[in-house]
Amino acid sequence: MSDQNAGAAAADRRFSGAQLATFITAAYDAAGLPSGDAARAARLMIEADLIGADAHGIFRLPQYIERIEAGGLNPKPDIKVTRTAPATARVDGDNGLGHLVMQKAADTAITLARDTGVAWVGIRGSNHAGAASVYAALPMAAGMIGIYSAVASANHMAPWGGTDLLLGTNPLAVALPLGPGIDPVVIDMATTVVSYGTVKNYALTGRAMPEGWMIDRTTGVPVKDAANGSNGVLLPIGGYKGAGLALVLGLLAGALNGAAVGADVVDFNADNKTVTNTGQFIVALDIARFIDPAQFAAETQRHLEELRRSARLPGFERIRLPGDDRAVRRRDRASNGVPLSPQVQARLAVLAKRLGIPRLG
Repeated sequence: MSDQNAGAAAADRRFSGAQLATFITAAYDAAGLPSGDAARAARLMIEADLIGADAHGIFRLPQYIERIEAGGLNPKPDIKVTRTAPATARVDGDNGLGHLVMQKAADTAITLARDTGVAWVGIRGSNHAGAASVYAALPMAAGMIGIYSAVASANHMAPWGGTDLLLGTNPLAVALPLGPGIDPVVIDMATTVVSYGTVKNYALTGRAMPEGWMIDRTTGVPVKDAANGSNGVLLPIGGYKGAGLALVLGLLAGALNGAAVGADVVDFNADNKTVTNTGQFIVALDIARFIDPAQFAAETQRHLEELRRSARLPGFERIRLPGDDRAVRRRDRASNGVPLSPQVQARLAVLAKRLGIPRLG
């Protein structure tokens, strides 16, 4: 079970993907997005909910709408693509919704990779785009490996040994297709132990955080009350290695694209008006340029099964591999609906009333 789903309450109610899509589209329509853009953004947000990234799907909708209303996000962006070499391009999102900017960037990377075998697309002028693996997975439909990273939309980590919040949770996602009907290999990880969205979700639902997620900025003692998250520092994965990885990804997604990184990052949780200039990048890699895709799939599956059959430590019922739980959650939620906590349902009801749209479900 992912940390986003741990402790789900019995009072959670499930909503179908179609219900979520209708609600999100209506909200964006009311906020001034063109209808086609509203529907596209809804599909990408719902994908985050279906795979279990509960802190990055409809949970974020009120925040996105508030940012549009405050003038901090452009509802009708003119997203521009500049091809800089046969295998590279730069996308300027014109301060548009991050989901729309990233869809354009992914489409560009796939188109370029069909000609060149591999493509790297850098993004500036974007915004928070939700779950990283949603975008890493887009090239898979074209038989390609996808790699995605971003500068997080707020700094919640300090450089190793420091206390100043100068690094983000800067995520990394990689998705490898294994053919029709076969679950892909997908890893989606923040460079901190958990994402800050998860902390916000825990605060909203009143759950205590496990020790090891966050420490107090001044005392260094563990922070367990998610409501006090603003006073804490998220811990990096792997100690100094995670902090170093966050820095490198921030430079590749931020500095390389002329986007914000480090002290220049705007905390979109606290500031709805200032343009964030979020940076991201996506890479599409055509498997067929290296090996026959069927051979790659068969060889990868052979190794995965070998890992699954390997000896387990006491207390572990199975070997967990990247993408296993994601695939199980997606099948369950596609069939049975996405669980939303009473607190999230209440926030969405308030949003619906304010926008004058039908309530969810």
